[in-house]
Amino acid sequence: MNRKLIALDLDGTTLNNQSQISQKTSEVLTRLKKEGHIVSIATGRPYRSSRQYYAELQLDTPIVNFNGALCHRPTELAWESQYHKTLNREIAIDMLSLRKDMDIQLIAAELRDSVYVDDDFVPYEDFFATGKNMSFKLSEDTLKEEPTAISVFTGKENQQAITDKIIHRYGDAVEVRTWGGLTPCLEVVAAGVQKAMGVERIAQVYGVQQKDILAFGDENNDYEMIQYAGHGVVMNNGIDELKAIADDVTDFSNHEDGLALYLEKYFRLI
Repeated sequence: MNRKLIALDLDGTTLNNQSQISQKTSEVLTRLKKEGHIVSIATGRPYRSSRQYYAELQLDTPIVNFNGALCHRPTELAWESQYHKTLNREIAIDMLSLRKDMDIQLIAAELRDSVYVDDDFVPYEDFFATGKNMSFKLSEDTLKEEPTAISVFTGKENQQAITDKIIHRYGDAVEVRTWGGLTPCLEVVAAGVQKAMGVERIAQVYGVQQKDILAFGDENNDYEMIQYAGHGVVMNNGIDELKAIADDVTDFSNHEDGLALYLEKYFRLI
């Protein structure tokens, strides 16, 4: 079998419902790495809240963060193939007005290594990860740089209405995607940004052809990645929109080792 690039979404895919990597998943991915395949993460999360999974899987490959707005190699800070797409700062500031008539728990302007928030709400346990990353109060006076993304945390029942309002206001300047697994989130990035950009960049670096890319996802923000991959797989717990374009669907959910069991079968590890 040709060497494969295995691109993994995190929430709702690689992680179980406790936001953990199961022992089974870790063992299967470790074995595939030893056999020469490339394992890489492609997530909507910032690096500060995905770095622990990167370390846990003992990866040294590039990682895609912010739904494709950032592709970098944490082990090589000056990696020549990295890219970083940012969003207009004025859009970030203007989005604070969504609070006036929308039920929103938190608006966060994400920079590469820091985050600016408009409230004290903590959307998930490791949102304010420690280390070099910093958090600040979000306002027109404090945010001086163009952010990588804007995260809007709200209930799933509110997501469509807020998305419609964002698209109506900013039009073709932005992309709006959902992610978060059990933590509903809308992520706003610059127009044209999506995970497939990062996966394509990684494939180019390793000389992997499109037909040898396996991508796994479950949500709206995985759409282009699943469509682009030579073999796009959607989790059993994934949305119907994604399953409609997938090459395959796992037999089991993310909480039932669906990813690991699928990989075992695909690569004939058992």
